[in-house]
This record gives sequence, C-alpha cells and structure tokens, in this order.
Amino acid sequence: MPTTRTTPTPHAAPAPDGASHPHPHRWAAAAVMMVAALMDLLDVTIVNVAIPSIGRELGASESALQWIVSAYLLGFAATLIVSGHLGDRYGRKALFLAGTAGFGIASLACGVAQSPGQLVAARAAQGVMAALLMPQVLGSFRTLFQGKERGAAFGMYGAVGGFASAIGLLLGGVLTDADLFGWGWRSVFLVNLPVAAATFVAGLLLVPATKERSAGRPDVLGSLVLAASLVAVVLPLVQGRVNGWPLWGWVCLAAGVLGLVGLAVVEGRRRPGATVPLLPSRAFGLPAFSVGVAVQLLFALGMQGFFLILAIWLQGSEGYTPMQAGVVTVAFSVGGFLTAPVADRIAAAYGRLVLVAGSLLMAGGFLWVWAAVAGSADRHTGAWPLVPGLVVAGAGLGFLVVPLVNVVLSAVPAEMAGGASGIFSTAQQFGGALGAAVIGTVFFGHASNGLTGALTAAMPWVAAGFGLCALLCLALPRRAVTGAG
Repeated sequence: MPTTRTTPTPHAAPAPDGASHPHPHRWAAAAVMMVAALMDLLDVTIVNVAIPSIGRELGASESALQWIVSAYLLGFAATLIVSGHLGDRYGRKALFLAGTAGFGIASLACGVAQSPGQLVAARAAQGVMAALLMPQVLGSFRTLFQGKERGAAFGMYGAVGGFASAIGLLLGGVLTDADLFGWGWRSVFLVNLPVAAATFVAGLLLVPATKERSAGRPDVLGSLVLAASLVAVVLPLVQGRVNGWPLWGWVCLAAGVLGLVGLAVVEGRRRPGATVPLLPSRAFGLPAFSVGVAVQLLFALGMQGFFLILAIWLQGSEGYTPMQAGVVTVAFSVGGFLTAPVADRIAAAYGRLVLVAGSLLMAGGFLWVWAAVAGSADRHTGAWPLVPGLVVAGAGLGFLVVPLVNVVLSAVPAEMAGGASGIFSTAQQFGGALGAAVIGTVFFGHASNGLTGALTAAMPWVAAGFGLCALLCLALPRRAVTGAG
C-alpha cells in the first residue's frame, strides 16, 4: 500500500432523501461506483513507475516530470470540497456520471499527449474529474445504506482502496513493460477508457439519484480562491530551481499562503447562512483536527515524494525495468498489510503513542533505505538491501494512517464531520503535490552528482518529514481514538 489514500467517513449526516426506503439495487449501485473509484485510486500511483519512460519519449524536463504527478493531485485537491457540496445540493448521480465520463476523456487526452505540456494539462483535468466523482461515491453510500450495511459498504471501500494502493505501482510497471499495441507508457492511461465507458452505462442504469435535503449553497468563489492559492504555493516550488529562485516565485508562494489564510479568516467571520464554508474555522480551532491535518499533509508529502524519486532511481541508476521497479514496492506493501488490520485495536488501547510509533517506524525505515544507498555510492545497490527498510516503513504506515482518520474525526462534532472529512482528504492530495515538488526539487537539484547521489541527498528530507510527524502526534489528545476511553 505505497500511497494509501485515506478518505474519512463522517460520523453523521443530515437525513438524506430515501433513507427510510432502502434502494433495492443498492449493492449493485455500490459496486458500480466502486469500479469508478478504483480508476482514481489506481491513477494516484500507477503513473509513478512510468515517469522515466514518459520523460524519455516526450523529452520532458525535470520540472515537467514533477508536474505530471503534482498536476493530478492539485486538480483533485482544488476541486474535492466544492464538488462534494455540489453533489449534496444538486444531486450526486449527475456529478458522478459527469466525473466518470470526464475521467475517461481526460485519460484519453493523457494517452495521446504529444508533449509534456499536453500531458500535464490532461493530468490536471484527470484530477478534477476524479474529485468530481469521488465525493459522490461516499455521499451515496451514506444515503443508500444504514446501520450495519453502511459499515459494510465503507469497509468495502477501505478494502478496495488498500488493494488499489498496493497494486498501483506494480500495475503501472506491468502495463508499461507489456507495451500493448505498441502503446508503452500510454497504456497506464488508456486502460481507463473501457472501464470508464462501462461504468458510465452501468451508472446510468443502476445508480439512484440522491441528494441532501438540508445542503447549503456551495461557495464557488471561495473554491476558486482555494484552487488559485494551492497552485500558487506549488508553482514556485517546482519551477524555482530551474529559474534560479527568482523574486516572482517568492511573491507567488507568499500570495498562495496568504490566500489560504485569508479564505479561512473570511469564512470564519462570515455569519451562518446558506453558503457552506470550505475551510470552517471552528474545525481548525480543535487541536486534534488541526494537528491531524498537518500530520496528514506531511505524511502525503513524504510518501509521494519518496515513490517518485525511487522509481526514477531504480530505472535510471539501477537499470530496472518499470515492472521490476514496481515489484520492489511490494516490500512496502507487505509491511503495511502486517500492521493495518490491528492498528485501530492497538490505538484504542495506547492512543497517540501508536501514531508516534508509526511515524518513527516510517522515519527509521526510510533512513535504512538512505543508509543502504549511501553505503554503495560506487556500485549498484540492487533491491535486496532496501527491502528491510521498506518493510519497516510500510509497517509504520499501518500504525500511522489507519488510526489517524479516527483520531481526527473523533474530535469533530457530528454536524461538522462532512466538511472536516473534505479538508482532511484535500490535505492529503495537496501534501502529495507538495511532495513531488519539494522532494523532487531536492532530488533533481543534486542530479549532477548522479542519481544515486541525488537519492542520497533527498532521503534525509523524507525521513525528517516523518520525524516531524512523530513530534506533532505527541500534540494530539492522549486518548483521541474512539473507544480508547
């Protein structure tokens, strides 16, 4: 589970339309929506091992390679919250179908791209379409299912999410190496076309129309400010190094940060009304929530940055094929699968200490990888010296990520849970975009020393991020996990 996406589920929601009369085909509808969600969950990671092949064929610069990853995550982060509100107010089925169709079209655009700029633009569109459909899946689950069935439906979502995260990098390598119809790396995008088409038709027939009776009006202007601010933060981090860190980059970065802070302040002072706030200040006033969001952002930053530079190093320095590079990441997934099933139960007994331990395991595992690579600077390292570190880091992921969702949402009142979950997911996507920007910039900034030297320079940054996660977890309430007593 290299880059598990955690999509929190709200504790409670207003009574939805149709809640008292369960839909007769609700499980068929859920299966259709999960297939659509699977496209997104796979596309978060499937492209990583194809990055070197893309760079060679399209002649992409180092910053373009970073944008191919970041553009998807930024598009997702910028659109996620408002699309959830749009589905609640105007109907989820229409947005689900539009997102599914749009994702297929954007995947086609990725698959036929003839330049790095075209691919980056198509990846951003992919992210926007994924953000359009994903909230409708979880929102529809809340409407279609009640009681134990709702728990089973969300459990299915979690299981599929873990499965997708575990095989995304491996599937990307397999498709790239298979070179189906001579498509090469383009297969990782074009494989979405038949899936999107079949899902659209099945969704049209099986997915019921649902919405929330009490949903407020989405803040469209605020969502534009949010999107512009997120881009303004990432843009100079990706482009700054190649342009010599010019003044405009620092101004852009400052404007992005001020835009985010300003949006939160304005919405905090706005009187309660029909418009739903994007960044509710009440939630950020809760220490467990604000600290948890920071941990989530740092986690995603380290994970996305690490797997981007690992894929480039394995193929560029060690001579691995895309499929072999994907197989290496299985060691990380093994570690995660060992701890994820028991993480919530242990966290209920030991609280925040489990999250601290998970963060330290991840930091220690990545330091092992760093030491293994740094100790063999003059020769090929190979995969085996990395395996122990990857397994340890993966085990840490289970202890950190699985309980973190519960920690954060346990501190949020039920009436704010929907908005809080949107912010939490947005932080993960934005953190991933920052990871490709920051860790990628450190890596490429040392590429003149060779890819092994570049990886050696970047890995301490990855480990330091998880060390900071451990410190932040100490600021969480001692017994923040539901059921801890």
